[in-house]
Amino acid sequence: MEKLFRLKENNTTIRREILAGLTTFLTLAYILAVHPGMLGEIGNGMTPGAVFTATAISSAIATFVMAFAANLPIALAPGMGLNAFFTYTVVFGMGYSWQVALTAVFIEGALFVILSLFNVREAIVKAIPPSLKKAVPVGIGLFIALIGLSNAGVVVGSGNTIIGLGDLGAATPLLAIVGFAIVIVLHALKIPGAILIGILATTIIGIPLGVTVFPQGWSPIGSPESPLFFRFDFSAVLSFKFFMVLLTFLFVDIFDTVGTLVGVTTQAGLSDKNGNIPRVKQAFLADAVGTVAGSALGTSTVTSFVESTTGIAAGGRTGLTALSTGVFFLLALFLSPVFLLIPSAATAPALIFVGFLMVKSVTSIDFTKPAEGIPAFLCIIMIPFAYSIAEGIVYGALSFVILKVATRKLSDITLVMWILFIIFTLRFVFSYFIN
Repeated sequence: MEKLFRLKENNTTIRREILAGLTTFLTLAYILAVHPGMLGEIGNGMTPGAVFTATAISSAIATFVMAFAANLPIALAPGMGLNAFFTYTVVFGMGYSWQVALTAVFIEGALFVILSLFNVREAIVKAIPPSLKKAVPVGIGLFIALIGLSNAGVVVGSGNTIIGLGDLGAATPLLAIVGFAIVIVLHALKIPGAILIGILATTIIGIPLGVTVFPQGWSPIGSPESPLFFRFDFSAVLSFKFFMVLLTFLFVDIFDTVGTLVGVTTQAGLSDKNGNIPRVKQAFLADAVGTVAGSALGTSTVTSFVESTTGIAAGGRTGLTALSTGVFFLLALFLSPVFLLIPSAATAPALIFVGFLMVKSVTSIDFTKPAEGIPAFLCIIMIPFAYSIAEGIVYGALSFVILKVATRKLSDITLVMWILFIIFTLRFVFSYFIN
């Protein structure tokens, strides 16, 4: 252990690292309940059980790579926001099959492997305006919260007002509200695993209400369902619409991973005085390998989780923390009946609360400068209102270039932004003539 993870050099012990790994797992284990429920809505062969297995295994694989290659106390799992884009935009919105969506994730992961090996990923990040980098997670946070509220029936479609309150006296929305109250109170009290505890408590409360239903012959321990091995469909890869899907997966994953790595390593005191991340190439590679493995197993993009900070707060400093978390993911495979029992009313509070966590970066956007604030604003509102992360990025990028040209600040427009502007403009032109 000492040779692998340099424990003494990082002033830590095996016991502390394992406990830190358990803390990280308990904090992000909600993904094992939320993610299969979300992708399981797709149906047509994509079952919650298969997605659960893919989630646990791909999370373990990516976290093991982080442990051994990067020696960082960071855990990975299918990302929130990216799973919503996969389900509600690509499949339900664009009408693609989940096989085509998995193909986009696979290609994105393969590209990430290449970009990570040649350090291109960092160059792309530096070329994106800071205001847009901060706006994307805010928009995704609102998007995820809206999905949670809708799944719980707290908000519903309304012919007169477009959107409105649901019947809060009904069991499902009432249970979701109670669950959210539990989560925010536990979070305010700084109790580790607040989201997971809230989900489990809400599930239990839902039993007498008839919301949590036990299947006949239910047992808390069972064999995991087989994942969806290599279910790819390359028939749509040459279309412009598919390119937009691929581009969105690519950029959102870049922002998510870089932001998480910077935040987590800074909190752990592992970054240098200039904020540089140690072994960043290997850390990016873990994300890329996890995404490729996840797509091959039947799940959406795998990325680094900011919940890793809880393990760091518990003393985790090396890859042994990540290794421990990965082992707990594998052990969770045999508790699949417990996680799959959880109703949408119990996962909805988690989605809403994750939305809150993601909107925090809005405070660092400078809205006093129109050329920075307006693109960020458009990006933020278009993601939930258009029900698409891709549309938010499109309108944010287009307005940024237009305003920078109008204010004669051409030096602020990078080559990457010019390329995006041309691509997104051509998209509107093609759409006009096609329609």
